[in-house]
Amino acid sequence: MDNEISTQPHGMADVEIQEWLESLDSVLESSGPEVAAEILERLRAHASVNGIDLPFSANTPYANTIPVRLQPLFPGDQELERRIKSLIRWNALAMVVRANRVEHNIGGHISTYASAATLYEVGFNHFFRARSEEFEGDTVYFQGHASPGMYARAFLEGRLSAQKLENFRRELKPGGGLSSYPHPWLMPDFWEFPTVSMGLSPLMAIYQARFNRYLEDRGMKPATDAKVWAFLGDGETDEPESLGAITLASREKLDNLIFVINCNLQRLDGPVRGNGQIIQELESAFRGARWNVIKVLWGSEWDPIFERDTEGLLVKRMGELVDGEYQKLVVSSGAYVREHFFGSDPRLLKLVEPMSDESLRRLRLGGHDPRKIYAAYKAAVDHKGSPTVILARTIKGYGLGEAGEGKNVTHQQKKLNEDELREFRSRFGIPLNDEDCIEVPFYRPAEDSVEIQYLRARREALGGYVPKRSIRSKPLVADHDELFKEFLEGSEGREVSTTMAFVGMLRKMLKDAEIGKLVVPIVPDEARTFGMESLFRTAGIYSSAGQKYEPVDVNTLLYYKEAKDGQILEEGITEAGSMASCIAAGTAYATHGINTIPFFIYYSMFGFQRIADFIWAAADMRTRGFLLGGTSGRTTLSGEGLQHQDGNSHVLALPVPNIKAYDPAFAYEIAVIIQDGIRRMYKDGENVFYYITVMNEPYAMPSMPGEVKDGILRGMYRFRPAANTKAKLRAQLFGSGAILNEALRAQEILEAKYGVSADVWSVTSYKELYNDGIESERWNRLHPGEKARVPYVTKCLADAPGVLVAASDYLKTLPNMISKWMPRRLASLGTDGFGRSEGRTSLRDFFEVDSRFITLATLHELFVDGKIERCVLDKAIKDLGINADKPNPVVS
Repeated sequence: MDNEISTQPHGMADVEIQEWLESLDSVLESSGPEVAAEILERLRAHASVNGIDLPFSANTPYANTIPVRLQPLFPGDQELERRIKSLIRWNALAMVVRANRVEHNIGGHISTYASAATLYEVGFNHFFRARSEEFEGDTVYFQGHASPGMYARAFLEGRLSAQKLENFRRELKPGGGLSSYPHPWLMPDFWEFPTVSMGLSPLMAIYQARFNRYLEDRGMKPATDAKVWAFLGDGETDEPESLGAITLASREKLDNLIFVINCNLQRLDGPVRGNGQIIQELESAFRGARWNVIKVLWGSEWDPIFERDTEGLLVKRMGELVDGEYQKLVVSSGAYVREHFFGSDPRLLKLVEPMSDESLRRLRLGGHDPRKIYAAYKAAVDHKGSPTVILARTIKGYGLGEAGEGKNVTHQQKKLNEDELREFRSRFGIPLNDEDCIEVPFYRPAEDSVEIQYLRARREALGGYVPKRSIRSKPLVADHDELFKEFLEGSEGREVSTTMAFVGMLRKMLKDAEIGKLVVPIVPDEARTFGMESLFRTAGIYSSAGQKYEPVDVNTLLYYKEAKDGQILEEGITEAGSMASCIAAGTAYATHGINTIPFFIYYSMFGFQRIADFIWAAADMRTRGFLLGGTSGRTTLSGEGLQHQDGNSHVLALPVPNIKAYDPAFAYEIAVIIQDGIRRMYKDGENVFYYITVMNEPYAMPSMPGEVKDGILRGMYRFRPAANTKAKLRAQLFGSGAILNEALRAQEILEAKYGVSADVWSVTSYKELYNDGIESERWNRLHPGEKARVPYVTKCLADAPGVLVAASDYLKTLPNMISKWMPRRLASLGTDGFGRSEGRTSLRDFFEVDSRFITLATLHELFVDGKIERCVLDKAIKDLGINADKPNPVVS
């Protein structure tokens, strides 16, 4: 294996090997590790020049990275910290056990925190600095399943009451409770980051660390030594997002970033790599990505054994075992460890001959030794030039004994029997007698106890309590009427797309005296697609290294300009990474006290469909800002075909409670929405964010027709009334986005050819109309004695005569979901089905949403109502050139 140390190369005697090793030891002692490393590197280069093919390995031996001689002194009271940690262990366990006694299977996790307690406590006592007015503090992404430990510590700190702990996972009980995992939406003064959807927090942490540097390089905050810590499990690294951006971190030299991976070798169901070594695999991945890797595998009790091993046999043996074997050793007796681990070689047995079986069983792993963890953390915070990952070897369910320590079932462990509780109590020295112990009470020492005083003193020295979320940003002042005024006036006949209209607004916002510096344009390598290249030169593309090359298009007006103070985050081909940047920018009002305003524009098909979990996390984090679904709609994107044409996103936006979703057709609608959004989020402090679809189809932009701002924001307004309000045949046509133009053409066809007078409505947000409708229904249901509320859509159509027809570039379910509040039956046209590689005209014919099909749907509704004869309908099908036998787009 890569990490084996050969003790007997071919044709080389032991004495020769020993001489080389002694020479290296001498250099280490006299000149230090840097010189020794230089000598080894020169030897490797010399060997290569002489034709010696040295095998490549990204691995180091299966041993601690930091040797004992370089281990700093532990600065705290280790015995007192152990007592505090034991109390937190007990209260974390008690919280879960008590909750499941009250309500069977309410859930909760004991084993994750049990394995990671030392990792967290060393951080809390010596490293995690709180946010304050004077210092931005460290950012900590806590492992989601370890939340009981964070609550238990906050209880000792006096930040959470016993009642809150009692109501763990029962937030709706009187007096309130605690959320299952870190959820800022539910606990906005406590949690900062939602981390339990595994894989998201590592990627978010990387982009947060990079955004911190972005703010510094742009002069928006002072440069500090604040760190971003991300705690994750080794099993979590199976998620592609966990390791998907680690090369960005090293490329950007993010030495403000520290990953701590709790390597307990277990997933939820079993070993992470039963037939391999997850620690060595992760080391290889991170070292290959140029991270600083620190392994913390063996506790202090192993040090004397290593010292006695002058031949490297112990490290060699450690590298031979697979994780499944290590897991077996954890749950076995000392005699088993002696026979099956050390018994492979008589020389190994000799090393542990003085030790009893019990002392062998109690050999600690590095992740449970505060001295080893402190050394690793100290090295990580002092390291310069690259991010650091700490691979800490632990035991899942540490301390649970027969209840689940190191066993495959431990992740699901919620309950302990009386004997198991007493064993846990005794092992960690909790001052409870046998009778009290089985009641699993929460235990907090007296306020003047040495434990509480020490705990408070350590946090005071580090600036306050963590985690804690607070909003320090100041509200914006201006209303920005002048900024958006020109976009209310139309394009004076020029054909422009809504995407170009938005880019024009973005250009003006970047120049605004108040918000210009706060705007953060984010794009995943599609800026030219969206016509944003004009911003390259004026705003610049952010690069921590500046621009070390002359771009090939330097002689053009719109050349590719990178700059250290660049404003655009051009993230490359990563929607997930771009969304992580959007989250960092959209939560900076709380994280940094800076009201940065992200505008993340992307191919709309690759938003909610691809990165919905990140968008959900953004919602939980109370992110503010704008998501722009570019080239949106299933029929507006010519030629691209099935995978690029978006008919889903407005439906997929429905489940996110605090996102405002709009499908505007005209520039003035976008201007109204963005201006109001900035006001609501950054002036009034509302916890909402926006999804706006924009298109690449050019057409003339009209001026805003009167006072329709309220209608735009609430979801619909009458854009063009019927010319003849006295006509016998009437209709109401609803269009959104680019399909609104098809409704307008249908209005003309119906009037000219069939004598039908139709009003045309711009539906800017079906979601807003839906939310208003269900809120009205709910209020009426709960207040039967009050005057009934009328949904907005019902009010709008109260005096609107005729049949109702809606056409959307999205699924038919979008308009259908508000039909119940309409005065009559609604006919819905939409783009259900797979896309096609075609032009707009053919696509709209294929999906049956163009002006002809809107006309036909209107006539059919009139026929059903008995207003026209069937012969009119038959003739219309022929005259409109509609193939009645064409394939159904839903299934074709």
